[in-house]
Amino acid sequence: MISVRNLTKRYENKEVVKDVTLNIEKGLITSFIGPNGAGKSTLLSMISRLMEANDGDVQIDGISLKNWKSKELAQKISILRQSNNLNVRLTVRELVAFGRFPYSKGNLTEEDNQFIDQAIDYLKLKDIEDCYINELSGGQKQRAYIAMVIAQDTEYILLDEPLNNLDMKHAVEIMKILRNIVDDLGKTVVIVIHDINFASCYSDKIVALQDGKIRYYDDTDKIINSEVLNDVFDMEFNVHHLGGKKICTYYEEGACDCKHGDCIHNSRHLTIVQ
Repeated sequence: MISVRNLTKRYENKEVVKDVTLNIEKGLITSFIGPNGAGKSTLLSMISRLMEANDGDVQIDGISLKNWKSKELAQKISILRQSNNLNVRLTVRELVAFGRFPYSKGNLTEEDNQFIDQAIDYLKLKDIEDCYINELSGGQKQRAYIAMVIAQDTEYILLDEPLNNLDMKHAVEIMKILRNIVDDLGKTVVIVIHDINFASCYSDKIVALQDGKIRYYDDTDKIINSEVLNDVFDMEFNVHHLGGKKICTYYEEGACDCKHGDCIHNSRHLTIVQ
């Protein structure tokens, strides 16, 4: 379990994360949602030790983050940041191989190559594994970075907006992969995500942040309701039951051409989030 206690981050006189306390359970997908500036990415960075907190503590399986040795922590927890820039010329396979560095220190074993091959296959990168990263589209690069994290084979996987630059098809594939590695391999995934419908369909727990504080934290089914989402995002949401899932829509003022009284347009212009 990841235990967060009274975590606070300040920049000069501004608190961007304010006295946050929560437990992130093992074997689940936990999604961080909330408006821009809510503190989602900052909280994720502090949990992974990429960023130092001003106050509070994080414990990974009962051990304070401050007491973990870097090598051991890198075998326990992995993170993909929102922005990733490389100044070296690497192929997709070489990038994914970096995920094995905490184990191999650059001297890849047969076992390392098995993890690399598996991650490349998961992310459907086999046909471009010898291409250079700087030659790829934004979506292909994003999948390569996610493959690197998966190859690291950590118990805890932290992802900051992993669906950036992905089209709908590949975004769905990524979320299905994350769901599978949780359900089949027992991994624990924590994700910062903006698409409420992906959070709704694939998460077990949702943390809703607002102004640096946790506004709500509960099972996904309890968070995905109009009252909660309206409060968190300060806008009007409707939640619909479709195919056994909760799908969110939001509305803008405007006339609707639909003449059916039971239409989800609800006599207003409909904009679908997903």
